[in-house]
Amino acid sequence: MNIVPTLRKRRVQAIASVAVLALALAACGSDSDSGGSEDKAKAAGITLVKPGKLTVCTHLPYKPFQYKDGTKVVGFDVDLLDLVAQDLGLEQDTVNIEWSQVTSGAAFQAKKCDMGMGAMTITPERQAAISITDPYMDATQVLMAKKDSGIKSLADLRGKKLGAQADTTGKKYADENAKANGYTVIPFNDLALQTNNVKSGRVDAAINDNGVLYDFVKENSDMAVVAEFNTGEQYGFGALKDGSGPKLVEKFNELLTKAKSDGKYNEIYKKWFGVEPKK
Repeated sequence: MNIVPTLRKRRVQAIASVAVLALALAACGSDSDSGGSEDKAKAAGITLVKPGKLTVCTHLPYKPFQYKDGTKVVGFDVDLLDLVAQDLGLEQDTVNIEWSQVTSGAAFQAKKCDMGMGAMTITPERQAAISITDPYMDATQVLMAKKDSGIKSLADLRGKKLGAQADTTGKKYADENAKANGYTVIPFNDLALQTNNVKSGRVDAAINDNGVLYDFVKENSDMAVVAEFNTGEQYGFGALKDGSGPKLVEKFNELLTKAKSDGKYNEIYKKWFGVEPKK
């Protein structure tokens, strides 16, 4: 009997068995981690669009609420929804989509996302179409123009062009006041197009939320916010009207209350706006 080859064969078999066992254990660990995330969501009554992910629809860019920094989507809204993702053991995944798809609820009904973000003003029309969280920030509309334009109000725009972002409350406000002030509303699909067209002179001014336009003028010294309109708006995050939507809204509301009491909300706010929120 040849003993050496037999021992060598057994040694190879033993090594192979250990390798197979290690792969099996690694697979089990992976399944366990994924299952843990799924279990937390299911325990909360939440069915996700994609396993292991909180899929969030928005319309980019809307700095500083959500915008791309390299390949990563970052911003105030992103950090706030990370509270939900982290609590459920999920990774946040952003989907860039037409804004009207979010506010109408079409994106949720088509199972493209679990939640929607975008500094979304809470309105009765949107509340009828989708589930919306408690307010997480106050806002108002402002007017932006070139510093040397001489424009200080909507009345100064008579015979001129006012840029507004489509499907927003700013566009609605611009339309409602157009006849009285004699300007023409020019709609733009996103914030970047709107602001850049003021800089290029295609339109004379822009109306949008205070957060985004104040952020823009910080980086563009030739521009200025020349007027504020007390529209009394508040932002909320959206979700499906039924199914898991209300559960996700409930989860965010719970975590928002906690973040406001333990200082986490103020920390996130200061990170993106440079100051703590007004009390």
